[in-house]
Amino acid sequence: MAPRSLGRRFALSGPAPFSRFEWLIAWRYLRARRAEGGVSVMTWISLIGITLAVFALIATLAVRSGFREEFVDTILGTNAHLTVYAVPHATPGGGTSRVIEDHVAMTDRVRAVPGVVHAAPLVKGQVMATHRGANAGVEVYGIAPDDLAAIPRIADPQEAEGTLADFGTGDIPGIAIGSGIARELNVGLGDTLKLISPDGARTAFGTSPRVSNYPIVYIFTAGRWDIDRTRVYMPFDEAQVYFNREGAADEIEVMVADPDDAESMALPIAQAAGDMALVWTWKDASGSFLRALDMEDNVMFVILSVLVLIAAMNIVSGLIMLVKNKGRDIGILRTIGLTEGSILRVFFICGSLTGVVGTAMGVALGCAFAIWIDPIFAIVDGLAGGDVWDPSIRGISFLPARLEAGDVLSAVALSLGLSFVVTIFPARRAARMNPVEALRYE
Repeated sequence: MAPRSLGRRFALSGPAPFSRFEWLIAWRYLRARRAEGGVSVMTWISLIGITLAVFALIATLAVRSGFREEFVDTILGTNAHLTVYAVPHATPGGGTSRVIEDHVAMTDRVRAVPGVVHAAPLVKGQVMATHRGANAGVEVYGIAPDDLAAIPRIADPQEAEGTLADFGTGDIPGIAIGSGIARELNVGLGDTLKLISPDGARTAFGTSPRVSNYPIVYIFTAGRWDIDRTRVYMPFDEAQVYFNREGAADEIEVMVADPDDAESMALPIAQAAGDMALVWTWKDASGSFLRALDMEDNVMFVILSVLVLIAAMNIVSGLIMLVKNKGRDIGILRTIGLTEGSILRVFFICGSLTGVVGTAMGVALGCAFAIWIDPIFAIVDGLAGGDVWDPSIRGISFLPARLEAGDVLSAVALSLGLSFVVTIFPARRAARMNPVEALRYE
């Protein structure tokens, strides 16, 4: 077909939007060598920048989601969803006390509330644990064996030695301790742990420290450093005697069907417990930390969004250079009848393809990192000589990651949206180029 008739054909109708012709021109420009007026190096730089930015965004969101899930799971897996306390009241000796005298009746009333799946009285106290000259401060939880078996992270921990069936058995009741205590005091199954309480036996000469020895029958790793390092479980009846709580309890731990709905359960549980009861939810206890996590999540998303924007700006640089190098081609295409819209779409395809391919590669790398984070972290930890992840600082014993569809879609939408938006400006510049000016010196 002659150039005049071809020009007349484009002038009359023009190619359909995003037609095969426009895609062929865009693809030729993308793969052209620099000697031919292409910008393959800039295209690769833009592609790698988008890929790394999307990878960093997805990896960070996955670790953030995994950390939050693991942290909340360790809270709910080892602690009560709601805790019932007694209002401070006067004692016959003239002092005040917060112990629950009628804990059996109160526990039964709380257990009958719809939505409550478990309720158990508890005795708590802080003591000194010692073994062969090594000492550590620990927190003792006095709980019945059946109630201890209902705590998820204790009955089914990450790691365990011994069996819960031995808890509270024997002439001297066996106790359960966290793995952090076992490491610090260098004790194992069958060893005897000495517990020293300053508020001990009451005699005619006053109160003397109580010193008791208990065999260790169960060692658990719940996954939270502060729990594994400090918690000791003792049979409820033995704890009542040890802490001078005969016939009483310090609190009632309550598990509900929906922990996220614990706040709405607080009022009916408080009403069932009675006028002299206070209710504290797990969100009240950990609310400040959860709010700090939310703030950190928002800040990290904004920072990484800026990183994606910076990577997307490389597309602009590449397209501006491409438009400058292809000025003669643009003039010829306009002369034979290609419309401004077609020129805009050609260069829009050039930029958006870089964003699409970079986003796809970033998603693949980010998802692979989240899926295989354990072996990757093991390699990093080995290269760094170990102790990269300190549970005493991080709170949990490993680096978790959890892929969520919403996080991946957010990263994809952000990357593609920025890539498409920044591509429009150099593409419009190419479309508005005057063909006469473009061909003047040719």
